[in-house]
Amino acid sequence: MADALNLQQLKEDLKNAGSPWEMNPQNEMTLLTEDERRIRLGFTPPPGEMTLEEAALISEKAEILTQGQISAEASMTAAPAAYDLRNVNGNNYTTPVKNQGGCGSCVAFGTVAVIETRAKRQRNDPTLNLNLSEAEMFYCHAKEEGRNCSNGWWPDNAFKKAEEKGVTFEEYFPYTAGDQNCNLQGAWRDYQATPTGHSKLSTRAAMKQWISTYGSITGCFVVYQDFFGYSSGVYRHVSGAAAGGHCVEILGYNDAQGCWICKNSWGTNWGEGGYFRIAYGQCAIETMSGPYGANAVSLRMWTRDARVSGLWTNDSDNNTWAYLSGQGWNRVSHTTSAVQHTMLSQLITAKAANRRVDVLQENNEIRQLYVI
Repeated sequence: MADALNLQQLKEDLKNAGSPWEMNPQNEMTLLTEDERRIRLGFTPPPGEMTLEEAALISEKAEILTQGQISAEASMTAAPAAYDLRNVNGNNYTTPVKNQGGCGSCVAFGTVAVIETRAKRQRNDPTLNLNLSEAEMFYCHAKEEGRNCSNGWWPDNAFKKAEEKGVTFEEYFPYTAGDQNCNLQGAWRDYQATPTGHSKLSTRAAMKQWISTYGSITGCFVVYQDFFGYSSGVYRHVSGAAAGGHCVEILGYNDAQGCWICKNSWGTNWGEGGYFRIAYGQCAIETMSGPYGANAVSLRMWTRDARVSGLWTNDSDNNTWAYLSGQGWNRVSHTTSAVQHTMLSQLITAKAANRRVDVLQENNEIRQLYVI
């Protein structure tokens, strides 16, 4: 086993390095035992990719980029010099920090966060209430591949599983740390997010362009002992051996600070309220197992108590549209014309009588409805 976290040594090493970032000797991670810290990682590189040991060797030889190098690189891309999905013209397109607890399920948290953010950004709707189930992603999808709290997972397969089977909402399988059976509950089939695909970003410029255009991306990296003690600032490795691999959501960047902005899954008592900044090129975060972004996200969910404020149709089959309050135009869609005509009649009745409707939507299509 590699050397454990040494907080006194870290304090001295940070001082000798010119205090590039701040440490906290009593955060969510430093108060745990070494074994408890390591189980809160959970990224295992897939077969055929760079191992953690290989990544650590490369990472330790990586140079800190100068501001001149960053500026020269930035001049070659159309992406803005800084971007943070928590504040896009005053709007927050991300979801709150969570805590994976004592389980190596970080990949589920990192990929689910990316899917949530992409869905909100795709619809340009920061108010979209979307809280997906990391429990399904890990205890159902990952478990099918023999993954568990001890052996971890990787993002490529997590996205593939989500694309194949979808991810339900948190309320239909709440997360609890610790290996358990797949236990989907209630009407989970009517509440799902399904990515249509995922893309690998091979350069820093591509990562910035994706984040500023489409949404967040996954970031997997080597965790060194000093990272556990991080409190604030722009992290770079200064002390301690490699402890394992970890995956997070990269939700922004800042060229002036030379860093990525990330959301972790260790609770809000770690880092900058659960977030951290990490210098460009550090710890293989730009090259390990991705990074990946979700291409688009299909949502299947019930909208309750909606008002029908507009209707449009013509003689063509499957070409009826309803304007729902707060939802915009939705196509009325069903596999049979008879059912579609029945749904149109219900919508006409609801609009004429000023009655509300409950609708099952999937990608701005109404699949079922009930007049209240």
